[in-house]
Amino acid sequence: MPCLNISTNVSLDGVDTSSILSEATSSVAKIIGKPENYVMIVLKGSVPMAFGGTEDPAAYGELVSIGGLNPDVNKKLSAAVSAILETKLSVPKSRFFLKFYDTKAHQSQEYAQCLHALHQHYY
Repeated sequence: MPCLNISTNVSLDGVDTSSILSEATSSVAKIIGKPENYVMIVLKGSVPMAFGGTEDPAAYGELVSIGGLNPDVNKKLSAAVSAILETKLSVPKSRFFLKFYDTKAHQSQEYAQCLHALHQHYY
């Protein structure tokens, strides 16, 4: 399950966050090659943040995926997510940083089983 966590110092008040979440979900799924129903996006706004010594609009993201990541995919993901943030939140591409975590299946098997158990229990 790919999970994209984005934090920004931009306020989300009055912002159509649904369109950001939808576009990010679609982009992550398409680029990694996983179904959209396995993609999670978390967006946090108004996070105190400085980049390059200023508090101008900026964002930080972390993308965790069990497989599917490589330098080419990461480059495409970074470009897609930064374009969404620039269009929707006016965060310049030069003020966005995205960190990638490729968690191998054997390392997350126990965690995935826990998530599966939670999913079965609550749904």
